[in-house]
Amino acid sequence: MMNWTESTRQKMLNLQLPTDPRWVNIAEMNIEDILVDHAYCEQKAASSCISMIVQFNDFEQLVAELTPVVAEEWGHFERVLEQLNKRGFKLGKPRRDEYVIKLKDFVKKGGDRIQQVTEHLMMNALVEARSCERFKLLSQNIEDKELKVFYYELMISEAGHYVNFLELARSIGGKEKINERWKEWLQYEAGIISNLEIRGDRMH
Repeated sequence: MMNWTESTRQKMLNLQLPTDPRWVNIAEMNIEDILVDHAYCEQKAASSCISMIVQFNDFEQLVAELTPVVAEEWGHFERVLEQLNKRGFKLGKPRRDEYVIKLKDFVKKGGDRIQQVTEHLMMNALVEARSCERFKLLSQNIEDKELKVFYYELMISEAGHYVNFLELARSIGGKEKINERWKEWLQYEAGIISNLEIRGDRMH
């Protein structure tokens, strides 16, 4: 398990714009909605990894590294369901994820296979980074003691996934090239966050 030191935090959470601090307070007042949305985020994360494995099966390293992530993300989905059930909440219907939709708009279309796979890996890395940041906020600020521990544990896991996606992109696409493109991704993501409505019923 990764040690959540200050240096690790600075290295990983290099998001250009932090979440508005009001979000966590609103989220705590809408914890049922947050848990439902979180459950579907985990389901989508597992599905995204499966899609990449199928679409980019010629990249053996990707297949090897993302296969266990599928199981981990689905395990997280099951754990969120457990938290919902404990509180008498229903899973409900999935919600439209404006954040991820806007990220997908930034994925470069066309290009060779290396560009295609690394674009998807960087997009997924950003989703994991932002999720990690918000899990950290929940673990530090909400009153529910069980959920504080729950979100701390998932924060650590999401941090590991973030690093895995980004390092895999660097391994496939070349560190220097990916680092330059990653800066563009970070700037674009900050723009998304600055323009999104602060909603306590969404994880992103």
